[in-house]
Amino acid sequence: MLKFTPLILAILYALAMYQFSSWRTRRELDEKSTELADATLKSLTDRMATALGVERIRVNLYEVDVVNGLAAPDGRIFLTRGFYEKYRRGEVTAEELSSVIAHELGHVALGHTRRRMIDFSGQNAIRVALASVLGRILPGLGVWIANMLTTLLAARLSRQDEYEADAYASALLVKSGIGTAPQKALFSKLEGLTGMGGRGMPVWLMSHPKSEERIAAIEALEARWSRELPRD
Repeated sequence: MLKFTPLILAILYALAMYQFSSWRTRRELDEKSTELADATLKSLTDRMATALGVERIRVNLYEVDVVNGLAAPDGRIFLTRGFYEKYRRGEVTAEELSSVIAHELGHVALGHTRRRMIDFSGQNAIRVALASVLGRILPGLGVWIANMLTTLLAARLSRQDEYEADAYASALLVKSGIGTAPQKALFSKLEGLTGMGGRGMPVWLMSHPKSEERIAAIEALEARWSRELPRD
């Protein structure tokens, strides 16, 4: 039993840290956000709400300058002030911004935000176990290798979540009559908007897939839908 104590403590520590992080994030979002009031965007989210069979989709404006969308652990959807200002300056269209909202709705609907607590705890436990084993075999390098391996695992899981949320968004945008063209158009300009293209970084170290790969995945999905549609 004693030999498993470090692993159990690692899992409990990870759970405690996740809960603390969630609480701190929720408090900051409460303090720095208000409901987004934009008539054009509301007309698009209303179409998505109708497609989903819900009364409305509430989107909150998070007062930070970075360009991002966010699905909070409690299921709320946020757009950052930085992203919204890109839209107001005409760098992003309303339809493109609606694709971000659809993507974040995908994270919520698919349970990604809830699942991350389990993933975070499991990855921390794996890190401790690997560091313990590898530390005996490769003193001085074992911990570094354990951290690298768990980072690769986390990045892969995160990229899979992004692909799944993209597919959900594509289906919702098509069902809403908005289509996937704005979604693909946004991906083509996303690196320029964020200034964080990740160029030169191996894809297996990135938490998000490359934009061109996300566009290709959407087009593959569209091709599959086209083949599956009944023909007259």
